Amino acid sequence: MRELNENRRSVVRERAVLVEVITRADADLDGHRDRLEELGRLADTAGAEVVATMTQRRPSVHQGTYVGSGKVEELKALAESKRASVIIFDNNLTPAQVRNLEEAINIKTIDRSELIMDIFATRARTAEAKLQVELAQLEYTLPRLKQMWGHLSRMEGGGGLATRGPGETQLESDRRLARDRIQELKEKLRTIEARKEREVLARGGQLMVGLVGYTNAGKSSLLNALTGSSEYVEDKLFATLDTRTRVWRLPHGLKGLLSDTVGFIRDLPHNLVASFKATLEEAVHANLLLHVVDASTRHVQADMEAVDKVLAEIGCKDKPQLVVFNKIDLVDDPLRLDILSRARPDSVATSAKNGRGLEELTRVVTQRLAGEMRETVIRSAASDGRMLSWIQHHAIVLAQEVEDGQIVTRVRLPARLIAELPRVAKQAFTMTENP
Repeated sequence: MRELNENRRSVVRERAVLVEVITRADADLDGHRDRLEELGRLADTAGAEVVATMTQRRPSVHQGTYVGSGKVEELKALAESKRASVIIFDNNLTPAQVRNLEEAINIKTIDRSELIMDIFATRARTAEAKLQVELAQLEYTLPRLKQMWGHLSRMEGGGGLATRGPGETQLESDRRLARDRIQELKEKLRTIEARKEREVLARGGQLMVGLVGYTNAGKSSLLNALTGSSEYVEDKLFATLDTRTRVWRLPHGLKGLLSDTVGFIRDLPHNLVASFKATLEEAVHANLLLHVVDASTRHVQADMEAVDKVLAEIGCKDKPQLVVFNKIDLVDDPLRLDILSRARPDSVATSAKNGRGLEELTRVVTQRLAGEMRETVIRSAASDGRMLSWIQHHAIVLAQEVEDGQIVTRVRLPARLIAELPRVAKQAFTMTENP
């Protein structure tokens, strides 16, 4: 895998030409998004300097070079005039298209998926994230190895006179090494995934809320504002890749767990989604997802559709959602907020920066999670530590005393959690509702 940014500390930035090809189908599906603007932000995040852009509209893509022979010559001249060192396509290219473009233009050429994976590689901090990114990169690279070694073989494929040699030998060796490493990484990540799933399930009936959204929508800032934490925040795409979970103190003495997950983006490479399944475990098991949307962007609907697509891919399509229009401090036109709220009447508008709307968000989330509150008296054995711990974490304790060797606790708790008590109790207990 060729990285755009092998040395982040270097003062020399690669000079990039951005290319987008808009087919008739693309225009119908995504005509309301400024694709090159986002690609430019991705390039900047990866450490490249954008020196030129090129857009081509055509009925369908060219099978050999994606853009067609005429545009290839135009692209070559543009890259030479701007002294570009890399060409970045917003579209995803086949291995053959990358090879053909590089042979014609003589400049390193990468596509959107490779750029995103490069960013993930530079952003990975934990051992888990590094494993996930390495797996995604290897799975992306494996089918392209044949093209990488194509110049050392006179024919693609095996067998026949004058077709064997160092290229084919090295190709098969690289393939074998890549497959072995992929299997090793998958086994390590399966272990991590199983451990994380056990950790999540062990939380029992704790109220769990997951923050999901397009990258740079302000999820980490919301986590800090709602929980009082001080997690890393940066105005960059994919600033953080690891899930952070913090205690969120809700009204009426309730507590929930609020988890921030990796940000999504349009056409997020499937290999990355699959590799980060363990990281997204918090979203899969959440009671409620807060779909955080940057209200100041011009393409709100496109961002939301991209997030919904990834949520469907990880099995969260039908998970309860609450849309949170964040960054309203950056919205100058009040009419815009009115239009957004009318389009999604069940949404909440917030600003993690100045705190506007956070109280309303907390109220709505509490109502969604807790529902009807019930007053209940629970009589449990003094030795049943699991039951007593569960009560402290999930209920509002109104009074507690010892009576005939039992712990008598008067509580208020969400009605939906009452059914959890038999599963929690290690010893016999009694429960009286609305005494």
